[in-house]
Amino acid sequence: MSDELRIRHSEAESASLISGSVEKAEKEAANALLQADRVRDYILESIDRGGRFRLRPSMLLDLNRCAIEGLDAYAGSWRPGGVIINESKHTPPEGHLVAELVEDLCDYVNDNWETASGIHLASVVMWRLNWIHPFTEGNGRTSRATSYLVLCAKEQFLLPGGYSIPEQIVENRQPYYEALEDGDSRFEENGGQLNEEVVPKMEYLLAGMLAKQLTIRHQNATS
Repeated sequence: MSDELRIRHSEAESASLISGSVEKAEKEAANALLQADRVRDYILESIDRGGRFRLRPSMLLDLNRCAIEGLDAYAGSWRPGGVIINESKHTPPEGHLVAELVEDLCDYVNDNWETASGIHLASVVMWRLNWIHPFTEGNGRTSRATSYLVLCAKEQFLLPGGYSIPEQIVENRQPYYEALEDGDSRFEENGGQLNEEVVPKMEYLLAGMLAKQLTIRHQNATS
């Protein structure tokens, strides 16, 4: 792996609704706030239910819609065709397989909800959604939002701190890319079985970021 920063970007059948770079950046910023609010709503809803939570495909579609609404005609929909990820060895599955694979991911999270750690479940969601790449645009944004939602819902806590895990990833993407690729390799070596052996590097990354988020919150509260 090169030490140079590589930017992963997917190319899929898409229908962009905005061509101007400034207008696009403004819309992306507004959508990011909308998506963050929606994640917060889901977390608080889970807390109000006393910890009852089930990850559903409809949540992923909703969070993707928030991320790319007004930017892409397929906002809130599964991608209809194939996709390639530049600067990655992984080729995501064809479009007709997406819905079933997402359903399987939700089943994994829900079936292991009582026994697995929040970091493990969040790591599986982060890696697996990027592996499936279910959308024409906003895959990274939606995977990070969903992963954070799962972590907070599992811990039954809206995690404090202004330097959240998704923000840390965006600021320094290279360790995130490396954890994704490590998961790809381990998944293949594991015979395509989704279990705790696939995401140790992602777990290590997210655990460190969580510690940093909470440490900064503590420092701000005591300074």
